[in-house]
Amino acid sequence: MSDRETARLPVTQGQAAQAAQTASLRDTSYAFESAEPGLRKGDEEGGPPFLEIRHLHKSYGSFTALQSINLQIRRGELVCFLGPSGCGKTTLLRAIAGLEAQTSGEIWQDGKNISALPASQRDYGIVFQSYALFPNLTVADNVAYGLVSQRQPKALVAQKVQSLLDTVGLSVSGGKYPAQLSGGQQQRVALARALAMSPGLLLLDEPLSALDATVRVHLRNEIRALQQRLYVTTIMVTHDQEEAMAMADRVVVMNHGVVEQVGTPRDIYQRPATPFVAEFIGKANKLQALAAGNGGITLAGHKLYCPQAPRLSPGQSLHVYMRPEDCSVHDCTAMPPIGSAPAPNGSPVLTGVVEQLEFLGAVCIVHVDVQRLPERHVQLQLSPAQCLQLDIQPGRWLQFSIHAQQLKIFAQAA
Repeated sequence: MSDRETARLPVTQGQAAQAAQTASLRDTSYAFESAEPGLRKGDEEGGPPFLEIRHLHKSYGSFTALQSINLQIRRGELVCFLGPSGCGKTTLLRAIAGLEAQTSGEIWQDGKNISALPASQRDYGIVFQSYALFPNLTVADNVAYGLVSQRQPKALVAQKVQSLLDTVGLSVSGGKYPAQLSGGQQQRVALARALAMSPGLLLLDEPLSALDATVRVHLRNEIRALQQRLYVTTIMVTHDQEEAMAMADRVVVMNHGVVEQVGTPRDIYQRPATPFVAEFIGKANKLQALAAGNGGITLAGHKLYCPQAPRLSPGQSLHVYMRPEDCSVHDCTAMPPIGSAPAPNGSPVLTGVVEQLEFLGAVCIVHVDVQRLPERHVQLQLSPAQCLQLDIQPGRWLQFSIHAQQLKIFAQAA
């Protein structure tokens, strides 16, 4: 198909954006077989960031979509923008791509201020949620689109396209059309097209959300392995926590247009910076407590030593978040227990009635009604073997203790 015929094809907004963006990207090549993951010379954590966002603000009339966003991303990182619908993560990605103009603030890439550059002059490849493939072009022609628009030699284009198709596992699919491919295969084509121009930055906008669960897990592993092998700086937007935790070097948690926390998956799970992060990431029981001074809190009438608790005046109200796995179950009986000794770690033992038992394969979630807690209802995570050994069933009485040093504790807002 000629360039003139290609130009007459109907395009979606996503396809048009992809076409504009590919028009003038630099012609550098990935070393597909030799690239290795990890920081490289000049990319140490103390070096200059590859992408930097400075005081970025975006508003639509009176509505503020992004507020004072500051972010640094190192070369070769995979960073996920994670948050609920409407939190601003896609708006931020589009601002980086030049598809949305920021109201104020700056975006720097590889030492250059790109804040005012149009999308066609920015150095990135993008994969949309809807794939945005040209339906009347073959797989090979879709991947070659940006290369052809640069009028690169046909032999070089063919070589690059075949190398990319080999890389994404579609070696023999170059002659097929998008409609002949599965959703996962179409996403691989979109990924190959985004990488064809060897961009410095790869942007992924909810790339896996349209796929079924099994394909999604398989493809996320492939994308992560490919990203590490090519060492391409990548930003992915997702609302799927598991996806972000499994793929990202760092996660940017967003809410209502602001960044709540930036950290490794382990950091944001184990050391949430705000109540929103503690509640949004994973599962957590939200409990009420009071500051007791000297690193202590009072919870359900018991004093717990929590060195991580904020230093507050005794009696001040606290929000306490307990992960379902941060507990130890000691007994489960048919009759209510009479008294209870402290746990071996010295923590007080709480008693409640099992309301429900959820079997989730590798773990079980036990729903317990604890009368001494104002919230009454808590969820505990146990293994199926523990549930079987203790004969945990609805209606039975459960005794458990809390791992106090694992609690996430925040002062209640006035």
